[in-house]
Amino acid sequence: MKITVVGTGYVGLVSGACFAQMGNNVFCVDTNEEKIRSLSKGEIPIYEPGLEDLVKEHLNSGELRFTTDLAEALPGSEIVFIAVGTPMGADGSADLQYVRAVAEQIGSIMSNDLIIVDKSTVPVGTAGQVYDIIRQALDRRAAEGDAKAGACWFDVVSNPEFLKEGTAVSDFLRPDRIVIGANSEIARKRMENLYAPFMMRENKVLCMDVPSAEMTKYAANAMLANRISFMNEIALLCEKVGANASSVRMGIGTDSRIGLSFLFPGCGYGGSCFPKDVRALLRTMKENGINPHLLEAVEKVNDDQKNILWRKAVRRFGEDLSGRTFAVWGLAFKPNTDDMREAPSVITIRELVRRGATVRAFDPEAMDQARSFYLKDLDKIEYFSNKYDPLNDADALVLITEWSVFRSPDFNEIRSRLKAPIIFDGRNQFERFELPKMGFEYYPIGIPGSNFED
Repeated sequence: MKITVVGTGYVGLVSGACFAQMGNNVFCVDTNEEKIRSLSKGEIPIYEPGLEDLVKEHLNSGELRFTTDLAEALPGSEIVFIAVGTPMGADGSADLQYVRAVAEQIGSIMSNDLIIVDKSTVPVGTAGQVYDIIRQALDRRAAEGDAKAGACWFDVVSNPEFLKEGTAVSDFLRPDRIVIGANSEIARKRMENLYAPFMMRENKVLCMDVPSAEMTKYAANAMLANRISFMNEIALLCEKVGANASSVRMGIGTDSRIGLSFLFPGCGYGGSCFPKDVRALLRTMKENGINPHLLEAVEKVNDDQKNILWRKAVRRFGEDLSGRTFAVWGLAFKPNTDDMREAPSVITIRELVRRGATVRAFDPEAMDQARSFYLKDLDKIEYFSNKYDPLNDADALVLITEWSVFRSPDFNEIRSRLKAPIIFDGRNQFERFELPKMGFEYYPIGIPGSNFED
């Protein structure tokens, strides 16, 4: 099958490479000429395990191609995916200007029957907007005498993505489920045929109406964000009353009705999906006259939780951190990605520096992102090429991202390099080592003894 994917961001690039892996001929389109030149040489702009090898393999086979020209890619395609960005607007809503622009361009170019798929995360009703834009463009062309425009059939499908950064390739190739929102039997069957190679062991395709498919993406991310914020709020209480949040997690998570996923106490969620999607859903609910009490609380808890580590440091060392140095392990919002969007590290580091501290940071993949964008305005931050050098004469170690390289460190090495053996653990990575028995001051999240009296 010939497929066109418009947008070579995180979703578009992963989708295009994985569709090529299943034998499809895929054109990926983007307006960024420099990016397309790099991708055409197999140079990947993001860190995602397995993606670079997949892109290079199918570039070499000719099954994956990149272009800036939609008119080059579209002819003969059976399905075109819209996978452009939907950034958060000033009011919290999803900005659909790029989706609309692609729809207009498709309507101006298409010359054969086509299924258009919303792969970007978009609010309920977007598929209808895309349909109307394309219909109007085709009608204009037909009125001007373009016979091909008048003969074109098309439909718009919602096919939300559920990729996790760091495991996106495996998620796409071995999905939990495929959600397809389609209005026509033709579109539904075509989409089922496209995904059939991913379902060789078990059919996990869920077909539904278009609005339900659009809502499913937002509801899924809001539910996961809800679980994280719930566990973080419980962890705050655990610190106060002497309960262990990790034990509580196991106690509730082993209930088959609840489960253990997304119940880890920590320093808050970040990334490109949860914060943006929760805010977009909040906006949609308000526009429809619903008071989103629960989601507003989810967002507020998370905003507060991103401040927990620097507040613990202030309670330990005082408000004035002048002359203090903190070693930071982890900058990305989660492991196995270089993505720092909405990362707790940004708030933690900025608040430490604002109080006079110097920060020494290490992350396996995200330091270039920090240097070039997220923390580029900070003078009192240094970056190191390995995890131990930032510890030299630092007042404490602050762990923010749970990379595997941090999971079993040499604590004798840590102790020998720090001024004093103090660790602030934003992901409870080291709880199992019983660090207080090893002479460390250990401040995790939601564990007895980690709280300070104001």
